Amino acid sequence: MSELQDTPAADPGSASPTASQAAAGGAGQPPVKPVIAPGAAKRANASVIGMFIALVLSIGAFLPIVLMNASPKTDGYRPDVNVSAVARNAADVAGFTPVAPAAGDAFRPNYARWESGAASGVATWEVGYLTPRESFIGLVQTRQSNPTWLLQQVKNAPVTGTRNAGGRDWELRDTGKGEKSMVLVDRGATIILTGTAQLDEFSVLAAAVVTSLDSNATGASPGNAPAATVSPSAVPSP
Repeated sequence: MSELQDTPAADPGSASPTASQAAAGGAGQPPVKPVIAPGAAKRANASVIGMFIALVLSIGAFLPIVLMNASPKTDGYRPDVNVSAVARNAADVAGFTPVAPAAGDAFRPNYARWESGAASGVATWEVGYLTPRESFIGLVQTRQSNPTWLLQQVKNAPVTGTRNAGGRDWELRDTGKGEKSMVLVDRGATIILTGTAQLDEFSVLAAAVVTSLDSNATGASPGNAPAATVSPSAVPSP
């Protein structure tokens, strides 16, 4: 009788020598790199080159247009407003000669117009000025002023004093927020200067306004012309 030899059972947790060698051999191999077919690679390169050529052509087409429309080297568009000419044209409608202050080239007018007052009920002559320090002062002149309209023009600013300009005492109003007004009543007309400029620039323009007023009144008899006065306070009485 042949002897039976016990063969130890294989440990389920241990890999067979062949499997271990195969695993070891696989781990040592370099990773597989995908290979692009030559035709596909050629088509991809052709697409990139085509996009680059199209971009260059687009830039070449628009570059001359950009160069021909280069930004101007000036300070920007300045409207050519002839205040004196517009004032003369408005005189027949206004019933008086509107002021056309000549405050020097440093004060640049950017509009001059006659407003019929359809909305407010007060017809006005209006001129806007850019000051030497690039601030703004708006001029309004009317013969139909009333307390409500005046308060609207000065942004409800209270009276803070007077300021002499051109030999007249102008009523000074200040909102306290950078915007201020100078108000004068002269020969039946109310003139308001309003803006964010400094008071010294206000004074220069106000003096030019007075010069224009005196020039317009040259034909009137001095004895019949009422003296210039500061506008009365527009605050309603209690």
